[in-house]
Amino acid sequence: MADDLFHFSEDPGIARFEPRPPGAGRLAGPPVVWAIEGQRAAHDDTPRDCPRVCFWARPGSDPAEVDRLLGVTDAMDVVAIKGGWPNRVRACRLFAYRLPGATFVVHDPESGYHVSREPVAPLAVEPVGDLLAALVSSGAVLRFTPSLWSLHRALARSTLGFSMIRMWNAARE
Repeated sequence: MADDLFHFSEDPGIARFEPRPPGAGRLAGPPVVWAIEGQRAAHDDTPRDCPRVCFWARPGSDPAEVDRLLGVTDAMDVVAIKGGWPNRVRACRLFAYRLPGATFVVHDPESGYHVSREPVAPLAVEPVGDLLAALVSSGAVLRFTPSLWSLHRALARSTLGFSMIRMWNAARE
């Protein structure tokens, strides 16, 4: 159980999160409430449907891959967003819900995702504000790219950690 779990939504008035099928029915699995640890929360500082690829160096990552894919940076994470999304990111009003960890279990420890099969009442909610500023202040590197698919393919074959979110909204090349 993690101490700081969050769920991000464009809806500011959620009194209770009900379990839903993963990926709004696009992925297999039982209905759950999704949450992310504070350390990886920048991965969700985007509009809900925004396709993105997030990645980071693992302790055992190949140094050549780290140099090639992360570049010269001290950032812990990179959040890559498809180039057509900057205006939607700027316009989005996103809210961060802090959730109690009692009913959550780790779904993906490296990506920081947790799930609960029980309904969850949030402890607090606050507006994220300027999403671009939130991403930058998180310490993550923000990249806009014309396509996410070459990055998707390179990361899937790499030793880096990654999370590929809402890729069904990224047009195939």
